[in-house]
Formats: sequence, C-alpha cells, structure tokens
Amino acid sequence: MVILMYKEKLKAIRERIGPTQREIAEILGIQRGLYAQYETEYTVIPIKHLNTICNYFNVSLDYILGFTENISYKDSRKDIDKKLSGLRLKEFRKNKKYTQVKLAEILNTTQSTIAEYERGTNIIATPFLYTICKDYNLSADYLLGKID
Repeated sequence: MVILMYKEKLKAIRERIGPTQREIAEILGIQRGLYAQYETEYTVIPIKHLNTICNYFNVSLDYILGFTENISYKDSRKDIDKKLSGLRLKEFRKNKKYTQVKLAEILNTTQSTIAEYERGTNIIATPFLYTICKDYNLSADYLLGKID
C-alpha cells in the first residue's frame, strides 16, 4: 500500500505561490530532480526539508500532511526541537502504555530507532511521524515541538 502523505498539498501550494521546482530545490540545497521526486513522493522528503518548505510557504506541517485545513498556527516556531520532540514522543508512547519495542513493531522499525528519537538524537522520520499523527490524531507540529 502506498501512503500519500503530502503529495497533493506540496505541489498545489508551490504552484499557487509560484516558485519553480528548481527554486525550491535551491532553497533546500538539493538537485531539482530530487525535489521533483519529493513532490511526487517517489522519494520520501526528510522532515528537515519538509519543515524548511513549510517555513518558506508559512504553512504548518499539519496542513501539508493533510491533517488540518488550517494553513498555519499562531505562535508557531520555525525550528524543530529534537529534545522536546523526543520527550513528546516518549510521553505519547507511555500514555498508550507502549514499550519502545511495541512502538517499533507498530512502525516497522527497531527499538534502537525509537530510543534515538526519544533521546532527541534524531528527528523522527517522515513516514513514522505521519503514521503516528494520522493513526492517533496528533499534531505533527506539536510532536516536533513547533507548537505548544
């Protein structure tokens, strides 16, 4: 099964506002072809690039991911807070009474990956973020520490 996380909104907002794929690729510091793959979801866009795009267009991650029709949040921070994100992921996991192993099984990853996210060592991967937020009705912006 293919999960379409952001394809429709990402392309639509770029076309509505006007920059080319090449211009967005330059902002991200990548080749246009790679950005085109992100836009078609041939390749999954890393959260750090998706966040840069959201900041550029002044839209929320939740909007791009299709979780809300509200385009942006008041008092949203530009940067992802890895430490706060890790704490929020751990809080979510404990509220659900999941172990790291159980959450890893749900996401089809490893316990060590979940531990790295919770320690704030790494930013949660886009597909995992999408799955958690969609399946449990959470805000991606909240989980990543962009809003309170």
